[in-house]
Order: sequence, then C-alpha cells, then structure tokens
Amino acid sequence: MDSTVLAVVVATVLAALGGLFVPALIGRIPPHVPDETVEEPTPVGSEIDGTVDATPATAPPEPPEPYADIARLPGLGWKSAVAAAVAGALVGVALGWTWALVLWVPLVPVSVALAVVDWRTRLLPTAVIRPTYAALVVLVLLGWAVTGDSDTVVRAALGWLVAGGLFAILWFIYPRGLGYGDVRLAGLLGIALGWVGWGTLLVGVYAGFLLGGVIGGLLAVLKIVERKGVPFGPFMLLGALVGLLWGEPLWSSLVSG
Repeated sequence: MDSTVLAVVVATVLAALGGLFVPALIGRIPPHVPDETVEEPTPVGSEIDGTVDATPATAPPEPPEPYADIARLPGLGWKSAVAAAVAGALVGVALGWTWALVLWVPLVPVSVALAVVDWRTRLLPTAVIRPTYAALVVLVLLGWAVTGDSDTVVRAALGWLVAGGLFAILWFIYPRGLGYGDVRLAGLLGIALGWVGWGTLLVGVYAGFLLGGVIGGLLAVLKIVERKGVPFGPFMLLGALVGLLWGEPLWSSLVSG
C-alpha cells in the first residue's frame, strides 16, 4: 500500500474513533467559573447622597451554556466522528506517513471538541487546552528522539513563540476583541504547525484571520450570529487545516516569486 494512502486510512480511522469520544470529553470539562478579577458594575447614584440604585448600570453577562448540556446534544457523537474523519483524511493527505501525523491525529478530535464548545459558549476551556499542550510537547520530544531532527523541534518552539506571541500582543492591545483562550490555542497550533514548516505555520495563522474575517463577517451580516459574538476558535482551527494542505506550496511561491 502506498505510504500516503496508508497515512490517509490510518488518520481517518483513528480521528473518527476519537471523534466518537467528543461528547465524553466535553462532558468532563469542569463548569465555567467567571473570572474573579472582573470588576462589578458600578451602581447608579452615590452612597453620599443616599441615591444608590440597587440595579447595576450594566447587566452581568448571561452564563454560558453548561458543558454537560452540550455533551448531551442529539447526534453529537456521530457528527463529531464524521467531522473528525474528514479532517483526519485531509491531515493524512497533507502530511503523509511522517512523524507529523503522530502529532496531528490526536489533535483532530480535540479540535472538534474545542470548535463545538467555542461555537456554543464563546469559551476555549483551559481544562482541555492545558493537557493537550502537555501531550503535544511530549510527542514533539519523542519525535525528536525518534527522528533526530533538531530543526523541527526548534521550529516547533519558534512556532509557539510566533503564534502565541502574536495573539498575546493582540489580546493585550484589545482584550475585548480576542479571548485569552484564543491565545492559548494559538500557541498550541503554533507548535504543531511549526513542526511541519514555516510556510505551514505562517499560512495557517493568516488563514485563521482571513476565514474569521470573511466567514464571520458573512455570518454576522446574515444574522446567523451576533456581530460581537463570532467565536474565533473554529476559524483558527480551519486556518490551521488550510496551512497543512496548502501552506508550503503557497509560501514557496511567494518566496520564489
């Protein structure tokens, strides 16, 4: 069997199997706890003149949809399996039978879970991203030991700095336009994309912004989502897939051109 075909088959099957466990993964996420550093709304009036209004000037935000409710959505298991299978097949096509496949196949069902959660709650849970970071770093170091390729490890580390650093700067400049969960996810994707190549990394990050702006703007115009409520995580993940598929040839054409 051709190595690329083998990669596609293995990635598709394993990703689909992982997708079946997406409801279980989402159901195990601890309930969201609001950030205690957020200041309470300032009451209208003044304590001095006795005109304090008990009603806050700005109503607190509605709580996000409970993760347990999301996990119980009808058909979530098979739908996640189908989405993961399609993404896994594309990952297999893009990477072939290489160590990068070991890094990316486990990320596929996790990415599906994060996309579902972010779409419904506008949150990217640290409880999912943090252990995924740890697993990915272990796989990168294991890949270094197996392949002996130091360049890929250095590039993965730089990918984390470039992607995570860029999003951290954007979050610092305008925190209302970008959640810190997006910063964490950017670093995670930066490691995985950086392992593959610079073109994959740069195109993958840029594609996330492009897809988020174009598709997100279109969804807002069509009033499918609120203009200020478009989640960015799903578009970052789609952008990463674009980077895997077309990043290197696009980057090579730009550099050579």
